[in-house]
Amino acid sequence: MPKKVDRLERRTLIADALMRVAADQGLEAVSLRHVAAEAGVSAGMVQHYFRTKDEMMSFALAVVRERSQIRVTEAVARLGDDPSPRLLLRTMIAALLPLDEQTRDDGRVGLAFLAYTAVRPAAVSTLREDTAQLSAFIASILPSPKADDAAAGLLALMEGLGVYLLGGHYTPERALSALDAHLDLLFDSETHAR
Repeated sequence: MPKKVDRLERRTLIADALMRVAADQGLEAVSLRHVAAEAGVSAGMVQHYFRTKDEMMSFALAVVRERSQIRVTEAVARLGDDPSPRLLLRTMIAALLPLDEQTRDDGRVGLAFLAYTAVRPAAVSTLREDTAQLSAFIASILPSPKADDAAAGLLALMEGLGVYLLGGHYTPERALSALDAHLDLLFDSETHAR
């Protein structure tokens, strides 16, 4: 009887290889051949699971999104049942920032995907939807008369801190300090716990 192959497991193995190539060499180095070599499989196997580079890239982006969602969910769960809005936002944003080696790899890939989607409008819809949902959630808990604008500013700060962390311009401590200072502007720092 032939061995049963887990299609999702193989696709994830290939997506992980793609992310390692992208994190180490940039998305421009991603090709079916490079990804196959990194995954330790044949180029034919990669083509069996992903017909095109765009299909492979979309799947890898979904893996990065899922990892980010898991990190945020786990970090928020550790806060207990009723965290303050400020603490909730700080925890969520800190979980999304590239503060350690694993999150830096995901962050480099995420940044590369932003550049990739800038020239492929069809690929941006998922990212646009994620951004809109996160912005709406943040706005819903901010104590601001212009909560939509404040949420947009907070997301822009998060993205900027991520770029500075990835480029080595900021240490994790400096980035978190900047985040705290901005949250202090949005929340009454004397009545909300960090």
